[in-house]
Amino acid sequence: MEDHLSDQPDSEEIPSTGVSVREAREVTRERAADFRALLSKYVKRHLPSKKDAKSTDAGVPKVEGNHASMLPLLRLIPWILLIFFTVSFAWDFPEMSFTLMDRVFVLDGLMRIVAVSGLIGFLTNWVAITMLFNPRQERPLFGQGLIPAQRERVIYRLATAVSEELINEEIIKQKIEENEVIPKYREIAMTVTRGVLEDDGFRSELKSLTADYVETVLTSDEVRNRIVGFVIEKIEAYAGEGVGGMALKAYRFVNEDDFKARVDKAVHGIPMQLDVVLDEMDALLDRIPAKIEARAEDIEDLATRVVLGFVENLDVYNMVMSNMMSYDEGKLEALIKNSSNEQLNYIKYLGGALGVLGGLVIWQPIPAVLLFSGVGGILFVVDETLFRLRKKSQDVD
Repeated sequence: MEDHLSDQPDSEEIPSTGVSVREAREVTRERAADFRALLSKYVKRHLPSKKDAKSTDAGVPKVEGNHASMLPLLRLIPWILLIFFTVSFAWDFPEMSFTLMDRVFVLDGLMRIVAVSGLIGFLTNWVAITMLFNPRQERPLFGQGLIPAQRERVIYRLATAVSEELINEEIIKQKIEENEVIPKYREIAMTVTRGVLEDDGFRSELKSLTADYVETVLTSDEVRNRIVGFVIEKIEAYAGEGVGGMALKAYRFVNEDDFKARVDKAVHGIPMQLDVVLDEMDALLDRIPAKIEARAEDIEDLATRVVLGFVENLDVYNMVMSNMMSYDEGKLEALIKNSSNEQLNYIKYLGGALGVLGGLVIWQPIPAVLLFSGVGGILFVVDETLFRLRKKSQDVD
């Protein structure tokens, strides 16, 4: 039989590594993990720095304006009232009074009235706010705090509010379209891709990884024989049962040894062509960005469909519900307090201030009510006037 392989140049035979097919699979998995790690390293290196990106996380807004200055002062009210209450046992305007508009105002006992009323106002609000969260566990006499006792109901309400009002399918889609998220990230992805593929360090490490894999796996006789069998199966499948398939069968019937020898030599020659492959890798990597950019619109359309499809299948309610159901009473309390603690403190300490006013009403009911009504009415009118003027000024601007 004529030697059909004589027209192919002989190459120096590379010794077999003796790696089994099972070991080759393990090496393949390891090299795939190495490649992912390599890609991740260089992608992170070429991603825009966080300083360049506009951060939308401003943190928890600070308490500003009058509220910022009032809260420290309000915190002093309970202590001042406690001092007044203590002092009232030793001295409380004894036999003192004053006259205003022909009316005599007796001051004796006023300090204790004001102190007790203010402390009652403060303690009432303190107890009410405390009972929202405590006791966390049900007690025989004191029961359980309102929020721990209604934990499932509170979680249900929060999950419903978040999924219906704050984050839902339509809102997410709207924000994606308004902010042009996909086009923006397409540009970033192209910049990062180009940066990674043009990075000399990435190319060098990729070549080393490829060379190591080829020299470890594709120099094994067992692996190459398995590849030969696989290639022959694919050739037969591609030829099919038609004329091509009949021609292949006829050729194999006459030249079976030659057919297998050609496939075997092609597969066995892969490791010996490693230098050629590595030399061509630079050109291949150079062409990839242009190929991707040419299909950028198709990739963007595909990415949009994938993202919107993910959003349509996103069950925000169940996500929030399942996450919050894992919260114990302490974590749920912390969640609520983190968003409303300042407001709860205002309520608590304002109770003391309003209690002081209530004490003055107890001391002198009619004059106190008239005074508070008049002052309150004036403050309301001034506030409403200033509010309307400011709103009108903003509308003009």
